[in-house]
Amino acid sequence: MPLTFRPARPADVDAAVPLIYSSGPEAFDYAFARPGRNNAQDFLRYAFAQGSGQFGWRQHWVGELDGRVVAAGTVFGGEQNLGYLLAASRQILGFFGAGSLPVIRRGLQLERIICPPPRRTLYLAHLGVTPELRGEGLGSQLIDHLLQRGRRAGVSMAALDVSAANPKAQALYERLGFRVQIERPSHLPSVADHRYMQRPL
Repeated sequence: MPLTFRPARPADVDAAVPLIYSSGPEAFDYAFARPGRNNAQDFLRYAFAQGSGQFGWRQHWVGELDGRVVAAGTVFGGEQNLGYLLAASRQILGFFGAGSLPVIRRGLQLERIICPPPRRTLYLAHLGVTPELRGEGLGSQLIDHLLQRGRRAGVSMAALDVSAANPKAQALYERLGFRVQIERPSHLPSVADHRYMQRPL
């Protein structure tokens, strides 16, 4: 079942945000959920609609099957780290207001486990496929589409992070040529260790 890929649009928020969230629910919950007040997807919807930064619609691609969004993901490099940090800070302040400082602190803690990528590296993130269609090759199509963007941009290395608690995803990435470079231990509640993987383009 071949997908059709296109840049995301603001109207994709309802379909895309659950897919983005599915790429790392434990990490997103740790950073952005406040029990009794909001869940992580509430913030992701806000940030997606803003358009800017690593969570914004302008940075994402979606894959459609028969006109329905069933896959989503993004790519960026270390050259965007500062801009993404500033955009995330603005979005956190805009959404959480006076409660922003604990959210920023948790985000910085996560960055010790899921680190910002180096320069001249095509970093794949927020990779999600509709649950009922997983195992049908859609994830491979999504990754191949994003890798092609890196090749056209002249980048020589691709990378991503995978949770040690997600062996199926790691097995997919290994089939596509990614290899574990380092495992970063987590001491955060409900957040597993993460493995940084790379492959040449």
